Amino acid sequence: MIRIPPYLQKGDTIGLVCPAGFMPVERVSECIRVINEDWGFTTKVGSSVGRQYHYFSGTDEERLEDFQLMLDDDNVKAILCARGGYGISRIIDKTDFTRFKENPKWIIGFSDVTVLHSHIYRNYYVSTLHAPMANAFNEDGFKNEYVQSLRHALEGKKIKYQVKKHEFNKKGEGIGELIGGNLALLAHLVGTDSDLKTKGRILFIEDVGEYLYNVDRMLYQLKRSGKLDKLAGLIVGGFTDMKDTERPFGQNVHEIIRDAVAEYDYPVCFDFPVSHEKENYALKIGVGYKLKVGKNKVTLEE
Repeated sequence: MIRIPPYLQKGDTIGLVCPAGFMPVERVSECIRVINEDWGFTTKVGSSVGRQYHYFSGTDEERLEDFQLMLDDDNVKAILCARGGYGISRIIDKTDFTRFKENPKWIIGFSDVTVLHSHIYRNYYVSTLHAPMANAFNEDGFKNEYVQSLRHALEGKKIKYQVKKHEFNKKGEGIGELIGGNLALLAHLVGTDSDLKTKGRILFIEDVGEYLYNVDRMLYQLKRSGKLDKLAGLIVGGFTDMKDTERPFGQNVHEIIRDAVAEYDYPVCFDFPVSHEKENYALKIGVGYKLKVGKNKVTLEE
């Protein structure tokens, strides 16, 4: 049985960290304000927020130390990664989850945070939250249903999402623990201590800014490593800002994914609102969900 961290109560503390790429302080300030003033929680801002070391939000050692302090602080009930980028795989093997195992807390984010979601699920069987990060709060973004879904998830509200049909959907029902995240990171983790076991699970994938041939290559990496053949279901999220080579690949991203999983008989949902764009519902990693892909609509619910 997956372990669910305690849901948040008014006044609980959310820690903000940047364990990967650099994030200017001013891009985090609205998120902090909303959490404190509108949501009724408190925030603890880590030293990595606003710190810069080339591409990263500090050296590996600095980012690790900041994240470790938040993990070990019993007063911090959730950790919101302010942004993704790249860098968590450089520090994941040095992160000590001893205290976290004893007192689990919500780890929140997407993109590069997929490393944390996968590592924690694989090794400690604790649920985490694939959800919007600090930038999503800006420009009144905190008012939309996607950022609000993060609040609802933290408060323990049951999740039920409904989305429109897509021409490539494969009808059916699947029940299983929900896992997944950014496709590039899932492929990157194959063969590591953070690698996901997918059999009997509902897998979701999304990505941004990739070449079409590279999406195809990453799917075949998952396919050849046995990650796609015994799923309970597949959820295809947003694949935004896709790029093509001078000599065209010959298929769009939906066609690439459709063909990669054509041989399997589990339900497949395309264009689910989980992405690098505004449309990014909060999803609890490791929690049991029911995916129903029907003729006219798709539902995903706990």
